[in-house]
Amino acid sequence: MLAPGETVDDDAVSDYRLEKQVGHLLRRAHQRATSIFLDGLGDGQVTPTQYAALVRLAEQDDLSQNHLGRLTAMDPATAQGVIRRLGDRGLIETRRDPDDRRRTRIRLTDAGRRLVAELIPRGAEVSARTLEPLDAAEQRLFLKFLERLC
Repeated sequence: MLAPGETVDDDAVSDYRLEKQVGHLLRRAHQRATSIFLDGLGDGQVTPTQYAALVRLAEQDDLSQNHLGRLTAMDPATAQGVIRRLGDRGLIETRRDPDDRRRTRIRLTDAGRRLVAELIPRGAEVSARTLEPLDAAEQRLFLKFLERLC
């Protein structure tokens, strides 16, 4: 926002290219990755956030709702909605933590474990398709840089 009396730098405006801006490029890359995900895994079974929750639960077995949210980079409201929808589908079960009644513990049901076993190989294919325009060295470097940004 310009302060009163401040003028626009016309050279900066004319040199600015949206297609070269990091936020724009990340948004476009995210759209591409989401499209590939939906094509490979999105046959109505799970959303990307549901997939992340299911995979983390498969890795960790039993997590608190808050910890699952942190591990999957979901805010509490999103995590609560994902957990409710997965529970409604019988893919996870929740219970009160016996050590802290305020905490909810979550784990996969047998149906959830079967679904994760089916989805993980497809998830690997989605990752490969997403990174396909890059050669192997570029893929490793790209992932390394993304991890640093996160």
